[in-house]
Amino acid sequence: MKLILAVLVLVLVVETQAQWYKYPGQAIGGAKDMWRAYQDMREADTIGADKYFHARGNYDAANRGPGGRWAAEVISDAREALQALTRHGNSDAEADHEANRWGRSGGDPNRYRPESLEEKY
Repeated sequence: MKLILAVLVLVLVVETQAQWYKYPGQAIGGAKDMWRAYQDMREADTIGADKYFHARGNYDAANRGPGGRWAAEVISDAREALQALTRHGNSDAEADHEANRWGRSGGDPNRYRPESLEEKY
């Protein structure tokens, strides 16, 4: 009985850790997703679209897995902290945080999409 219990615990531990090697790749891919959303935001240059790109970058990164979600959180939080320190940024930081969290939690980024934004984004 003890042997069966020990094997069951071992299997559960191994299963939960079996995907650890994917984490770095997910994080790198998530960082690329965040960069792509930033580049698209700069290219679009559309008033009111920043929340959409915040949500989209976080959404895309988080969909890669735990590593992507981690990268999205670190990058989003660092960006907001840097803007707060330099006092060079937007005054609606809480709305940015909300869009970041919305995207990371799997919410549809189109919730923040302005009508004036081109369809290619």
